[in-house]
Amino acid sequence: MSATVQLPYTRLIDDQGQPLAELPQWTSNTGLLLSLYQNMQRVRSFDQKCVALQRTGQLGTYASTLGQEAIGSAVGRAMSPEDVLIPYYRDTATQLQRGVGMHEILLYWGGDERGSAWENPAVAEDFPICVPIATQACHACGIATAFRIRQQPRVAVTTCGDGATSKGDFLESLNLAGVWQLPVVFVINNNQWAISVPRSLQSAAPTLAHKALGAGVPGEQVDGNDVLAVYDRVKQAIERARAGKGPSLIECVTYRLGDHTTADDASRYRSDDELNEAWKHEPVGRMQRFLHSRELWDEAREIALQAELANAINDAVARYRDTPPAAPTAAFDHLFAQLPSQYQQQREQLGQRVAALAGGDHE
Repeated sequence: MSATVQLPYTRLIDDQGQPLAELPQWTSNTGLLLSLYQNMQRVRSFDQKCVALQRTGQLGTYASTLGQEAIGSAVGRAMSPEDVLIPYYRDTATQLQRGVGMHEILLYWGGDERGSAWENPAVAEDFPICVPIATQACHACGIATAFRIRQQPRVAVTTCGDGATSKGDFLESLNLAGVWQLPVVFVINNNQWAISVPRSLQSAAPTLAHKALGAGVPGEQVDGNDVLAVYDRVKQAIERARAGKGPSLIECVTYRLGDHTTADDASRYRSDDELNEAWKHEPVGRMQRFLHSRELWDEAREIALQAELANAINDAVARYRDTPPAAPTAAFDHLFAQLPSQYQQQREQLGQRVAALAGGDHE
């Protein structure tokens, strides 16, 4: 058997926030650095509120991003406004960075499809959250193909978890992207667990990035707890695609510090020792230490940020709670471009029944 092909692995700062080598020139942009950090803190605080709302019966099943904030924050910041995000269910950080409202995310996880009808025109063409595993990769290739046909310098960016890379949808999409040299970037959130299945049992590939090789697509790994490294590599991959040089695959190696979703109990399949070790490498503290070392952040700014975030989150929760329930007929909406006649008849019957009940007919 031939030796395994070694793929690039990028890490710019260590767990203490210290540079491992000379940093890229863009890291002199203080506004960008602070934006990345502030979004990580925003999604961590918002994440805690979402879990609390679910535990108290005010939100449906929710997929936490705890420990994975660097990936989504970096991806969202690396994209240009004209690019299109095709997300999966653990992309809260990316959506927030792109401009989706917190109240809209709450509506979505509360079971209201209006949570995907975003008010911000900047994200009007981004796709809604995809819960089925890996099917969003197929959609991304379709979008990238449209960009090619229209000769638009735009890029489709799609994300998935480590488990999704074992699905045919993912592998077929990767193959198509390589053959057609599509302007698409695949970002894998390798958080080590596909629900209860560890990475070691998911795939015999040396890395998940190696799956790109069979499709003729450049693949690489990056430290998913290093927001600087993720931003740097994703940004370059996006600009490479924009320049007509084809697709890329980036595997972000991180760790899921919470449960798979609020319907899961990770303590049943992983040890406390493993979890405690992973906390030593989490991304928010690492970036905070980096900013402190450069005198770009301090305790006073942190206190002010946390107060600002608390107010914004409370406002979003209030707006979510105050949103009137959708009409019962909404169950028929968002299913077809043109509702089939039999469903249209059922919708009308339901509407009539609702109107009758509102008018006092309770028979």
